[in-house]
Amino acid sequence: MPAERPTIIDIHQDEVLTGEAVALDVQPVGYFLRALGVIIDMLLGFAALLLFALGAGWLVTNGALDGAVVPILTIVMLVLVMVVIPTVVETAGHGRSLGRLAVGARIVRSDGGAAGFRQAFIRALVGVFELWFTLGAVAALVGAFTPRSQRLGDLLAGTYSERTRTPRLPEAGLGIPPVLAEWAGVADVARLPEPLSRRLAQFARSATSMEPAARARTAASLARETAEFVSPVPAGDPETFLIGVVALRRARELRALQLETARVEALTAPVSAPPRGFPDR
Repeated sequence: MPAERPTIIDIHQDEVLTGEAVALDVQPVGYFLRALGVIIDMLLGFAALLLFALGAGWLVTNGALDGAVVPILTIVMLVLVMVVIPTVVETAGHGRSLGRLAVGARIVRSDGGAAGFRQAFIRALVGVFELWFTLGAVAALVGAFTPRSQRLGDLLAGTYSERTRTPRLPEAGLGIPPVLAEWAGVADVARLPEPLSRRLAQFARSATSMEPAARARTAASLARETAEFVSPVPAGDPETFLIGVVALRRARELRALQLETARVEALTAPVSAPPRGFPDR
């Protein structure tokens, strides 16, 4: 009996493969949005340092604080603002901070899982150099040349910034034509180019309002382009073929978005404490 050939799954750059062998189309936060989130967090840090400086200066002026203690308190405050507070906020917030909340982002592991204390501490520790000491210049330079706008701390911690404001689930549309029900069970529809996907969706919505000649001509043209990404190509008229492809892709995208929503909920769910002791046998 011949050995079964392993299934080869094509994973794109911005996809994560789940345990069910479903490739989720993850959306990393763009370069400029991520920079805006970092700027917001750093401005809050600078505000905390400014308030400390003003408060310490007022206490020293009024004799309530010894001037020799100020350098020690300054070092403690710097460690708190640059390392401790970012680590605690990111760990407790499941990868979020005030800046990331503003731009709709969350720090996750490279495999899509939830980032923990270790990743947050590494990012904060490296951030002292690439964010605070260089005012973000190193982070901006590294982020401009990484696929997911990752800064140096992300590369060392194995994380990236994921978009949390996912698109809403697609509305219910045309179903798979009955004549293509058997084909839909075995059809392999590859990832369509974005322009072609938009044209297919537009044709499916407006086909009934088009003139018959233009409708048939457009369907034949789109069918020729779409056939390159479908195997096997079913027999029948081009319009039925296109409706089947659109319905099949909508069903698969709906499933992928549902899995993505479940994954996001799992990332933000509180982790229950493991049971103590050994289970009874």
